[in-house]
Amino acid sequence: MTELRIGGWQPWSSCDWPGELTATVFCRGCPWCCPYCYNQSLRSLRGDDEIAWAGVSAFLATRRGLLDGVVFSGGEPLAQSALFEAMAEVRALGFRVGLHTGGFAPERFARVLPLVDWVGFDVKAPFDEYDRITGAAESGKGARASFEMLLSSGVAYELRTTVHPAVLDSAALTRMAAALSALGAENWVLQAPRNKDGTSIPAALGLDELSSAITPVFPAVTCR
Repeated sequence: MTELRIGGWQPWSSCDWPGELTATVFCRGCPWCCPYCYNQSLRSLRGDDEIAWAGVSAFLATRRGLLDGVVFSGGEPLAQSALFEAMAEVRALGFRVGLHTGGFAPERFARVLPLVDWVGFDVKAPFDEYDRITGAAESGKGARASFEMLLSSGVAYELRTTVHPAVLDSAALTRMAAALSALGAENWVLQAPRNKDGTSIPAALGLDELSSAITPVFPAVTCR
């Protein structure tokens, strides 16, 4: 197998998969250049800080019965073809599998989805407005295809949107709410962007106010 390129990992986490105790693997590589990205150091597929998958896998083998699952985050995990094999290995160890993704590669998403128990899906903007955030032409088409695939799969998920005041306003969120509701989406979380020191960047309007404004269109909204 082509070895998964890892830029970091957390042996214990209670916040990367709601209600589950996990190990979280941060995969290198992302084809998008979102201006508020918190993990910019992981955008490149290669780095001086790479961690060997074999070592992570060996650790996980000692934690069977202690961890609920393993989350693959990033970067963008779908940027790596080795993701499928790594997930299959984790399942063979007896763990459940979580995935954080923006869904940029529908073909790879379709391949790994049968191995996944939960997805944290990052929706950036109205799908026809993705280019201005990701810097990648027609990126919204792939994201929408992946999200529709997720909805039809029955796999548990959480839909998340980072509300940065420079890229999303209340009007854009209202358009998103209408489109996502029409697709049958649920469990939408609005979250504030973070500075490198971990502090939140406040939205032009508070998240609670934004949530209240779109609740008539999309009632299942929470703020983080």
